[in-house]
Amino acid sequence: MGPLGSTSLRILAVAAVYYGAAQVGLLHQLVRDQVTPLWPPTGVALAALLMMGLRVWPGIALGAFLVNVVLGPSLIAVLAITAGNTLAPVCACLMLRRAGFRNELDRLRDVLALVFLGALAGMLISSTIGSGVLVLSGALDAGDFWPTWSVWWTGDAMGILVVTPFLLVLRKARWPLRAGPGRWLEAVALALGTVFVTLLATRTPNSNLLFLVSPVLIWAAFRFRLAGAAPCALVVSWLAILAADGGRGPFVGEGVFANMVTLQAFNGTTALTALLLAAVITERDRTHEEIQRVCARLAEMVARMEPRPESREYPPEKRPPP
Repeated sequence: MGPLGSTSLRILAVAAVYYGAAQVGLLHQLVRDQVTPLWPPTGVALAALLMMGLRVWPGIALGAFLVNVVLGPSLIAVLAITAGNTLAPVCACLMLRRAGFRNELDRLRDVLALVFLGALAGMLISSTIGSGVLVLSGALDAGDFWPTWSVWWTGDAMGILVVTPFLLVLRKARWPLRAGPGRWLEAVALALGTVFVTLLATRTPNSNLLFLVSPVLIWAAFRFRLAGAAPCALVVSWLAILAADGGRGPFVGEGVFANMVTLQAFNGTTALTALLLAAVITERDRTHEEIQRVCARLAEMVARMEPRPESREYPPEKRPPP
């Protein structure tokens, strides 16, 4: 298969994954059956661009069109929303590449770039175009622009912060052949503990126990770095969205706006805590390894410079007696 055929398959694969992720995101829509607190397709789109290059952008456009053609008020509005949903991750990818972003997310600067350039800045495009099109087409009242815009923007941004790191980690995931039984038991305990603690924090009635998830995120970041932090952040965020959608735990008896503020603040804090801790610890480990290598080289150089005992020459006055 030639390069053109390989690129075409990648474009179709991106479109299919984008469409599937959108269907999952639409299960928890809040505004006009298409604006959700977590929009996974944006995370899929940015991850695809970072891993495969800008040449797969038609897959994002195709997937966005197939999703919105059923939801949009008119064909022109659907095309405009599709353009915004495609342009946002493309611009985010370009900004990240310009900033020297690395897909490994093993530096603090990479995490900060993903947050500020990829999520917060890049997703301004899709939220502004999408909300504006809905208002101009008459699908929304003018007074609903800013509430819709805020939900759209935070939903797209959360897709970047939660889904993109998970996919970048998944691409590099390898079966740990040297992991012993203890390591496997710890990984299983972390997974089960994450689900249990999050369910406890988000389902306990008449209480706000969301802070309980912080120790789990710290555990994941310290022991498993990004490979543990990214999946844990995804699981915690998704379970919190399910609780907010069902009005459980800390989301009982509150309006949509209040629940959105609580939910997005919690999800944003969760993602930032996991990613930043993992990056800082990875940088610390790399610095420690570099210091060890430098010390080993210095010790080797000193050993080479030290004269051997048999080659020592003593001055006449200090020669040993015969």
